This record gives sequence, structure tokens and C-alpha cells, in this order.
Amino acid sequence: MKQNCQESPRRRVLRMGGAGLALCAALLASGGGIMPAAAAELDPGMKELVPLGQAVGIKLFSDGVLVVGLSTVDTAAGPAAPGKTCGLRMGDRITHINGQKVNTIEEVQAILEQERDGDLTLQVVREDQNLQLTTRGVETASGQYQLGVWLRDSMAGIGTMTFYDPDSGVFAALGHGINDVDTAQLMPLESGSVMEAEVDQVQKGEKGQPGQLQGIFNLEEDLGVLYANTDRGIFGRMEEDTLTEGTEPIPVAQAKEVSVGSAVILSTISGDDVEEYTVEIKEIHEKGGTRNLVLEVTDPRLLETTGGIVQGMSGSPILQNGKLVGAVTHVLVNDPTKGYGILIENMLDAA
Repeated sequence: MKQNCQESPRRRVLRMGGAGLALCAALLASGGGIMPAAAAELDPGMKELVPLGQAVGIKLFSDGVLVVGLSTVDTAAGPAAPGKTCGLRMGDRITHINGQKVNTIEEVQAILEQERDGDLTLQVVREDQNLQLTTRGVETASGQYQLGVWLRDSMAGIGTMTFYDPDSGVFAALGHGINDVDTAQLMPLESGSVMEAEVDQVQKGEKGQPGQLQGIFNLEEDLGVLYANTDRGIFGRMEEDTLTEGTEPIPVAQAKEVSVGSAVILSTISGDDVEEYTVEIKEIHEKGGTRNLVLEVTDPRLLETTGGIVQGMSGSPILQNGKLVGAVTHVLVNDPTKGYGILIENMLDAA
């Protein structure tokens, strides 16, 4: 079980990657003090929002524990695989054991030690189905009881903030969801937050090898609380406008207002400084999803430093004609000067 990868450092160096957010392969022990914010509705045709482009640390704790692998356990009686034998599959989400809610690996392990070789009734969510499975833990040579199941209960990484609504305190980031690195499933959110971060290294993108940013963030000082992890971005609330000092809200563009041609993106590729870089919108596809805009980086500074769009820039707001039109979401692996963006209307629909 992946309960051995528990860390709680004050500061951590992480890569910004994946489809935009590189998530730590090590798991965070689920901590206290984070309460989920109530969901909010933002009108896609609303007034004005503050574009950000600020790098932030993100930590997310799952609703239940996610099965990310199955294995065999060595016992005195020989190899055993109780998790696999009872019918568990990679991608399943265990929410209860013997009627007790479980959100952390520690809670699962505590029940295994308490019940030892007694029956265990697992409440499991598999895609859209609720299942009930029965199994028993087995004792290892070290005396620990296990199921032969690798679990994930949390993730951490660095991403880019897209916008902030000063009226409601709602913010958005990434432009796509946070997916589990092993199962590619959207992580079910129990709680989470964002923290201040600094970018300290850049790995330049090359053909066939996406670049990435590396950064440091503080795990102990939260800027805001997450309330949703969706396929079109993560959303939360900030109690204070720390990240928006000196910035002004701008109008939100409707899809029909976005045009092929020049635009700019706001992004952090050094320290905590947000800079403006020029891009070209090459194509527009108004239907849903996260690849509505085809982008090409034209800014010489960004090309020199990063090679174009790199992993970790997802969420960087896209501005055109003084309006917020969308956010960067993906880089083209075979051409880092190009990538995709989501229309801001699609992000707002998911908020």
C-alpha cells in the first residue's frame, strides 16, 4: 500500500507537469484544518474577472481512497492477494470499511489492524456504480495486516491560477482537472487548498520532450480553499485578495468575440513574477472540452527561456482585445511552440 510515502515538509520542490500540473508521486498524510468551501455559480456572461497567471501550490485530499494498484502479499501460508481475490480493480474508490467512512490510508490501516483476520465489508465506487465487496486482511511476516492494495488519498503539485472574482472570492486554476497519475481518473475532491509558490527552475521544451517548470511552495500557509475538481479546471475561494493586489478586473469575452490572431498570456516562469507574453490564436473550436483554442507562442523571451508552452503553464490566462478569453491547457509534445487552450466560457460553466 502506498501509505509509506507520507510527507509533511514545510516547503517542497515539485515539478509542474503532466497536462499542466505535475502531482507528487509521494502521498501526503491527510491533515486537518481544511474545510471544503461551498460551491458557487458564476454567470458565463458575467461582468469582469481579475486575470492572474500566478503560480501556486495545490494540495488535494480525496473523497475515499483510490485503488491505484493490486499486488501479492507474502504470508506465512504463502502468497495471498485478498484485494484482487475479492474483486477490487484498479480505479475503484473505497469509501467505507465495515460501515466506517475512510478518506486516508491511515484510516484504512487502522481498521485492518483492529479487525485483523476478521471479515471486512468494503463499500466501493466503480465508475457510476456502488458495489459491496467482502474480504479479509492477511498478516505479513512483519506482523502487519494488508490487503495487497496500493492506495492513494492525496496529491500535491504546482499549477497556475487563471482568474479571481472579487465579488464572490471564487478563483479558478489549470483549465483542466487533476487526474490520478496511475489510473488517469479525475480525483474525487474531499478537501484541498492553494498556497503561495515560487518557480525556481525551467527545463526547456524540445520536440518529443515537453519542458517543465520546477517550483517551491509552502504546505502550511493556505491562500484559498478548493470546492471543486472538474475536467475544466479546479475552483475554490480565497478569503483575502493577496494575489490580486495591483491588478484590475477586465471584461470576460463570449466565445463569439474570440478571433484568430494575436493575443497574450499571463504566466509565471521565474520566482513569483507574472509576465505577459505574446501568442497567436491559430484555430477556434467552440464546442466543449479543454482544447477549444490552438495556440502558437510568438514571444521571443518565452521561446528563449522555455521553448514555448511547458508543463506547468496550464491555467495561464489568455487575453485578447482587453478581454479574458480563455486559459492555456496543453502543450503539443512534438512542437512545444504550440499548444491548446480552453475558452473562458467553458471554464465558467464548470465553476
